[in-house]
Amino acid sequence: MEKNKPSILNAWCMYDWANSVHALVIVSAIFPIYFSNTAVNEQGGPDVEFLGMTVNNSALFSFAVSFAFLFIAVINPILGAIADFSGKKKRFMQFFVYLGALSCLGLYFFNREHLTIGILAFTLSLIGWSGSIVFYNAYLPEIATENRFDKLSARGFTMGYIGSVLLLVFNLTMLIKPEWYGGIDSGTACRISFVTVAIWWIGFAQIPFYYLPNGTPSNEARTGGWIWNGFRELKKVLAELNHLPITKRFLVSFFFYNMGVQTVMYIGTLFGSNELHLPDNALIVTILLLQILAIVGAYCAAVLSGKWGNTKTIALILFIWIGVCVSGYFVYTELEFYGLAAMIGFVMGGVQSLSRSTYAKLLPENTSDTASYFSFYDACDKFSTFLGTTIFGIITQLSGMRNSLLFLAVIFVLGLLILRRIPSQKIYRTPLSGT
Repeated sequence: MEKNKPSILNAWCMYDWANSVHALVIVSAIFPIYFSNTAVNEQGGPDVEFLGMTVNNSALFSFAVSFAFLFIAVINPILGAIADFSGKKKRFMQFFVYLGALSCLGLYFFNREHLTIGILAFTLSLIGWSGSIVFYNAYLPEIATENRFDKLSARGFTMGYIGSVLLLVFNLTMLIKPEWYGGIDSGTACRISFVTVAIWWIGFAQIPFYYLPNGTPSNEARTGGWIWNGFRELKKVLAELNHLPITKRFLVSFFFYNMGVQTVMYIGTLFGSNELHLPDNALIVTILLLQILAIVGAYCAAVLSGKWGNTKTIALILFIWIGVCVSGYFVYTELEFYGLAAMIGFVMGGVQSLSRSTYAKLLPENTSDTASYFSFYDACDKFSTFLGTTIFGIITQLSGMRNSLLFLAVIFVLGLLILRRIPSQKIYRTPLSGT
């Protein structure tokens, strides 16, 4: 397939534009605030009944994220291998897109009397979103040459940040100017915003669905059905990974530092709401600030990686993340929270875009098993998110959120120490027999 074709590169970036509204509106902005105000007991307290258990609503939110990502981490390596063997990468991506978007529609029915519906729809939306990402990311080494990975990855994340901000601003008008929409109450405005995410996500996803290639089935002889051959493909990629020590080392480092990154992203809004008791408008302004600074951070990371190399740039970003977590322990005022959020936004875009492109550079040259390889990257992403949000939820349940932040700082330190053992050439490709 011809690489660096503008129409395909632009279409690939459009999926970031399509799916990032879920990450912003559902995960970070409106839904967590709506959840905090809705998932309360009769006295308005945070301890709610769920499946016969009494649990803190912040911990429940964290556990829902944990379950979704554990599920995806388990099944995606298998599905990625099946997709590579069958050549149906796009079909798998489409399935998860529609699952996630339709689940966002289900959030419209979430209210205080239907907590179970809300948790189920939220969890399925996370499964759909995260499940689609592995197949989307796997296209990167197929459609572009290595020298364009960093900037293309940054452009994708940037388009995602811009698109999600545009939809969030529209949704905020329903909350700030309800008279423009017939005087709807804030709860209805939030639930309509969940519907807009579904429409936006499905609608703009049609662009990459149209332009991205369908994939080519494996030339290997079939000895059974797709599932059996998928396991064979998975076994082959695992064997190849054993001869890629630098790639494996990066995955271990990514596992640790991503645990911190994703936990902060999923729990940050709840920290401002439940720990600092900030008003909803202050939280949403903070989230908008995060997205704008993330755009700057993504491009700065791409520029620095061209000068210093990928891993040195990521190491600098992780050092800042450590400072963020330690500083967060001492944050008590709204102004301090804004300052902390500004730093998070700047390093959030850089670490996400550069991690994706760095891993793409570490794949064997001309490999056709991109979905299988990226399923391991995604598994590290989801397992680390599962573990991070689970431990965060447990510590929060036992001793409060602030102690959880210190745990995240330790996780970033571990990721940084492992990353320091990886070369940081500007562009490098690990040979299949690398040492």
